[in-house]
Amino acid sequence: MNTDNRHIVHFDLDSFFVSVERLMNSRLNGMPVIVGGMSDRGVVAACSYEARKFGVHSAMPMKLARRLCPHAFYVRGDMDEYSRYSRIVTQIIEESAPLYEKASIDEHYLDLTGMDRFFGCLKWSHELRSKIIRESGLPISFGLSVNKTVSKIATGEANQTVRSKCCMRR
Repeated sequence: MNTDNRHIVHFDLDSFFVSVERLMNSRLNGMPVIVGGMSDRGVVAACSYEARKFGVHSAMPMKLARRLCPHAFYVRGDMDEYSRYSRIVTQIIEESAPLYEKASIDEHYLDLTGMDRFFGCLKWSHELRSKIIRESGLPISFGLSVNKTVSKIATGEANQTVRSKCCMRR
């Protein structure tokens, strides 16, 4: 198969745990939010773009995160809720895409190869993204390319654009 004709899209829910927490508590919108273990031995599971400006990142010891961003909202997290929202997004994708793979709780790959004969793959991906946002309330980015690796890199670039806009709003 000629890989130049493949159309692989990678969807990634933006700051997924934080986004779910913000759906449950709108007071967290626009604020630095850190999700993870609450003890000094705990680890950051996720953080908002606002917290990342202070140097906080996933897998960082919570003790260090508290030093870097003491004014953040700290949330223990709720895996049941995160799983529920992940299932909602997966169901939307499952109903729409001919072939998909759930790579993690917040990432999916879709193989749109051949759909370009009937739909524009980029337009279709934008429409699916809008549907996911509308029906789940969660922000999501995507990248479209000829393989998974480049699609994931493209999604990272899309996320970088989101982060830049987020931090410029202040």
